[in-house]
Amino acid sequence: MPEFPDLQVFARNLNKKLADKTVKAITVHKAPKLNVTHQELQDTLHGQRLTKVYRDGKELYIQFSKGDVLALHLMLHGKLFLYGGKSDNKYPVIDILFTDDTGLVLTDFQGAAKPTLNPAETDVPDADEANITYLKQKLGKTKTAVKTVLLDQKIIRGIGNAYADEILWEARISPFSAGNKIPEDKVEDLLKAIRSVLKHAEEEIVKSDPDIIAGEIRDFMLIHNAKKKKSPTGKDILIKKASRKTYYTEEQELFD
Repeated sequence: MPEFPDLQVFARNLNKKLADKTVKAITVHKAPKLNVTHQELQDTLHGQRLTKVYRDGKELYIQFSKGDVLALHLMLHGKLFLYGGKSDNKYPVIDILFTDDTGLVLTDFQGAAKPTLNPAETDVPDADEANITYLKQKLGKTKTAVKTVLLDQKIIRGIGNAYADEILWEARISPFSAGNKIPEDKVEDLLKAIRSVLKHAEEEIVKSDPDIIAGEIRDFMLIHNAKKKKSPTGKDILIKKASRKTYYTEEQELFD
């Protein structure tokens, strides 16, 4: 599933390609979780100019000239493609055709990708917005494992499984540490790691594929990487298998 850095790059590239184009038609192929009718979506967005594409949490937000926003959650297998004239991409969920006969299509072979018209606002901070006071408060109130906290989109938005592992290794905190047992100085290390790991990942993705709008580039990852057996410090990378895989090393301190 695309996470914070992936979506940051996708949004920037889509913005460059699509800003100022005017919507000619919206076609919904398979979107059972769409929060409005197909006709309402078409009536709302038809004729509007696309003003901006940006990331919000784990979604891409497409903003239009009257203030309406179409949010796209790619889920596990959603992919975006640009096309000219007519899209021939398989498994379309929704596509936007512009007046210059170019378009954007969201596909998903599982049909799980989710478009939402004018999503509700939230006061949950993005990963790059959370400050030390907020993070200390949220962790201090829970016995939940710190990795689970980082993945909870109702606490902090944008971080998924792979980057949670990278962040916790960078901070040298065991993913199994209880939130309320982590010392304040280590919470500060965690915040620094969130910011540095996500920033570095975004830079690496751009370096690898400057125009990317779909897929995941993860070969630069230091810990959450099936091809690596050792951390940069030479420690064995361990893997705990549950509902999701957790990659970690014994040098990450456990607070319990």
